[in-house]
Amino acid sequence: MKSAVHRHLTVLALLGALLGGLVLAGCGEEGNEPSPGPNYEKALAGAPPRLAKLYDQANELLPGGLDAFDERVQTDLAGYPAVVNIWASWCGPCRAEFPHFQQVSARMGKKLAFLGVNSDDNSDAAKTFLSTHPVPYPSYEDPDKDIAQSLGATHGLPGTAFFNADGELTYTRSGPYSSDQELEADVQKYAIEGQSG
Repeated sequence: MKSAVHRHLTVLALLGALLGGLVLAGCGEEGNEPSPGPNYEKALAGAPPRLAKLYDQANELLPGGLDAFDERVQTDLAGYPAVVNIWASWCGPCRAEFPHFQQVSARMGKKLAFLGVNSDDNSDAAKTFLSTHPVPYPSYEDPDKDIAQSLGATHGLPGTAFFNADGELTYTRSGPYSSDQELEADVQKYAIEGQSG
């Protein structure tokens, strides 16, 4: 009797371990795998001077809040459409869509500006994430969500804001992009063509 109970407990323990492993495998945080991205130096070589200056700050977390962000978009990048990714290192969907921003910014970054807004996040965690998921553009720190709110990203993260070449906000999308093509279509529609959404 004792050995039968022992066998049942052993089987249950093994089954529990197996199921636990399956659950853990299915619930891993998306975007945790390192994603080094494309060769940005090669992809963005020859970018116009104002865009090149922006990309010289790749992966930096910039201070200054909403005022500094607005100055960048309205003045420093005047004449260029802009795509702004609002993200946080703790946000699984943000992490999962980062490779799409890596690829699309490398392909389209000579025609328009890409920027990030690291919202409601810890700077050290954000820097650690950027060290394994580098992008060719900087992110403005937004600990109190002032920039995110000004862009209309009020339904959680991630969000993506689009500006036309006149510096006008044309559309803010809530939720992650699931493909390069989906992101490129919105870049074309809302930033390059500048249509309001």
